[in-house]
Amino acid sequence: MVGQEIIEGCIRKNRVAQETLYKELSPRMMAICYRFSHNREDAEDMLQEGFIKVLTQIHTFENKGPVEAWVRRIIVYTCINYLKKHRKLDDIVDLSYVSDVSLYNENTVTTALQGKQILECVRTLPIGYRTVFNLFALEGYSHKEIAEMLSIGESTSRSQYTRAKTMLESILIDKGIVEPAKKAKSA
Repeated sequence: MVGQEIIEGCIRKNRVAQETLYKELSPRMMAICYRFSHNREDAEDMLQEGFIKVLTQIHTFENKGPVEAWVRRIIVYTCINYLKKHRKLDDIVDLSYVSDVSLYNENTVTTALQGKQILECVRTLPIGYRTVFNLFALEGYSHKEIAEMLSIGESTSRSQYTRAKTMLESILIDKGIVEPAKKAKSA
């Protein structure tokens, strides 16, 4: 756990404090970067860019919650900006004209979201679907916030998320990780 002493050391640009902060938080932040990235190299670049921002902006941390949450937010925004900068979000297609249809059982995907095997399935989603899925389902951003971050419509965020869940369920079923949802019998 990162204490106030480490934060104050980082503000004073103390290398030992900066290294301690990095060692403490980088494994969890790398996991976030890896979820957003195309490959390990991109994830490492995102992590490095993110921590540069963290260390140069640490003086703005207001101690209104855990420093990890503050760092996580910077890392998520860094990942999004990295994807935009490198034009890796170009496959987000505006599907706002398509009706929002849910084609899966929510509990199937929700209960299955455990462990490394599921993370690898999420990583197989197309980058646009994966990004919206990560932001909404795993990071807890609203569709409005996602739309603003990605410069897309709110309905596009919703449709990308719905399609991501549907695709993820198919992947999980194909790999035998979850069972297909049983269809209700008609009377």
